[in-house]
Amino acid sequence: MARRNSSIGFMGIFGRSSDLRQLDHALRALDLHPKVVPEAVKLTTCALLKDQANSNDPPAEAYRPAAEIIAYCMIGEGPFASANGEQLALAVERRIEAALVAGDSFDAQLVLLTLHARVIQPSLVERFGLESEKHA
Repeated sequence: MARRNSSIGFMGIFGRSSDLRQLDHALRALDLHPKVVPEAVKLTTCALLKDQANSNDPPAEAYRPAAEIIAYCMIGEGPFASANGEQLALAVERRIEAALVAGDSFDAQLVLLTLHARVIQPSLVERFGLESEKHA
């Protein structure tokens, strides 16, 4: 099955694709404004979601967990906890720890995406001992 690509729109004439709008909404709900997330990160996240769902239309509930990892990595532990509560921050932190152990999970791919895009908080890189061949 050929994958349908996401669309960021064109000069305000064509709108953003529904997958990008759903991801933007999920990011905003976590107190991370979508404008500060590079389009390449959002496009890659949507592609990963499609791969994980094995569908061009991932379920709506798939966007929030992906946005949680992206937001946590981008804004860091303290600001994420302040905006979203300690319980969610701890849950996302446990997901990241499990992803690092698993190595090739969906969550690990999202963490690696933020690392490669250089949008991850340096404190998280140090705390979790993150590195990639590209940045080693």
